[in-house]
Amino acid sequence: MTAISHRFAPEIEQVVEGLTQFLKHEVVSRHERHAALLDDARALYLPDGRYAPPAVELIREVRKAAAEAGYYQMAVPESLGGHELGHVAYFAAIERIAHFCAARYWLGYFSVAHWASGPSPVLRNLTAEAREKMLPGIMNGERSLCFGLSEPEAGSDAFMIQTRAEPDGHGWRLNGSKIWTTNAPIADYAIVFAVTDKARAEARNGGISAFIVPTNTPGFQITQIIRMWGSVGGNEGVLQFDDVFLEPHQLVGELHEGFRIAMRGVNLGRIFNTARAVGISRHAVEITLEHISLRKAFGRRLADFQGLTFPLADAATDIHAAHLMGINVAQLLDDGHPARKELSMTKSFAVRAATRAVDLAIQAHGAMGMTNELHLHESYFTVRQANIADGTNEILKRAIAKELLGGDVDL
Repeated sequence: MTAISHRFAPEIEQVVEGLTQFLKHEVVSRHERHAALLDDARALYLPDGRYAPPAVELIREVRKAAAEAGYYQMAVPESLGGHELGHVAYFAAIERIAHFCAARYWLGYFSVAHWASGPSPVLRNLTAEAREKMLPGIMNGERSLCFGLSEPEAGSDAFMIQTRAEPDGHGWRLNGSKIWTTNAPIADYAIVFAVTDKARAEARNGGISAFIVPTNTPGFQITQIIRMWGSVGGNEGVLQFDDVFLEPHQLVGELHEGFRIAMRGVNLGRIFNTARAVGISRHAVEITLEHISLRKAFGRRLADFQGLTFPLADAATDIHAAHLMGINVAQLLDDGHPARKELSMTKSFAVRAATRAVDLAIQAHGAMGMTNELHLHESYFTVRQANIADGTNEILKRAIAKELLGGDVDL
C-alpha cells in the first residue's frame, strides 16, 4: 500500500528508501541466517528471561551497522554528533521500519535509535565529562541505554516517584527502584530519575533530577526480568539501587529540573508509537487484502462479503487519518511548537486504530491469524502495549481536555 496522501521532502524520501535497502540486507538476512535462534523463544531467552548472548550480539551488530550507515543516529542532534534530520524524518523512518518489518523482522527496530535505548535529544544536556566517557559508544551502537522513570507506585503520575538521590560529599547516593524499564536487561547505561528536593517534588514544582548511571555500578541491580503476553522471556526489567554513588558528571541537565528531560523523552516516544502503529497496521491491512482476495468460502471470495470489507474500509480510513496526524504533529514539533494537545490526540488515535486493524486482520484470517507463522499475534501485542506506553489513552485524553480548557481550541 503506497501512501499517496503525503510526499516527504526528497531528502527524507531518499533516507527512507536507503533505510529500506538496509533492512533487506542487514536485518532480513540476519533473521534468515539465524532463524533457529530468533524464531524460537526457548533459544532466544535464558532461563532467567534475558536475551541469550547470541541474540544480544545480533542486536548489537544491527545497531553498529546502522550507525555506520548513518541511520541509527539520523534524528540525533548535531551537537551530539548526529544528523538532526528532525521529527518528520524520524516519523517516516519508524513508519517504514514498522511497515516493512512488522513483528516478523524485529531486529529492524534497532536500526534507528529509540529515544530510551540509544542516542537522542534526551542526551543533549550531558556534561562534558559524560560526553567524553559515554557518548562515543552510545553513538556508534556499541552500547545502549535504558530509561528509568516509572516505579511501582508512580506510573502515569511521575511526581510520585520515591527514588532518592541524596547529597554525599561531592556527589549523591541513589536509593530506590524502577519498573517497566525497557532494554534494561541488556543496557550499559541507565537514565535514572530521582527526587533531589522533596519539598519541590511534593509541590510539583521541580525537585526531580536525571542522572546517567552505568549499569555495572556497585549497588545497581536488575532484580527481575518482566515477562509479558505469555512469553518465556522479555526485555523489561525491575531496577534496584542500593547506595549507588553518583559523581557530579553523571547529572543530566540542571539539578532539580529533570522532569523536563523526562517529558522530552516521553514526547519522542509518542511520535515513535504513532509511527510504529501506522506501519504495523498498514502491513496488517495489506496481508488481509491479499488473503480475502484469494480465500473462498461458500463458493465466493471472502472479498465479496461486506462483513469483512466494510470493517476493512474503516480500518484503512483510520490508518490514513493516523498517518496524516503523525506527519502534522511531527511538522509542528520541527517548527518549534510544543504540540501537547496534538501529540496526545495523535498517539491515542493511532494506537487504538492499529489495535482494531490488527484484530481485524486476525479475525479475517480465521485460525491462521493466530498462528506463529503470520506473526499477527505479536503485532497485536505490540500495538496493544502501545496503548499504555508513553501515556495511557486515559492520561492522553486528560491532557487533551486540559489544553482545550486552557484555551488551545485550534482544531
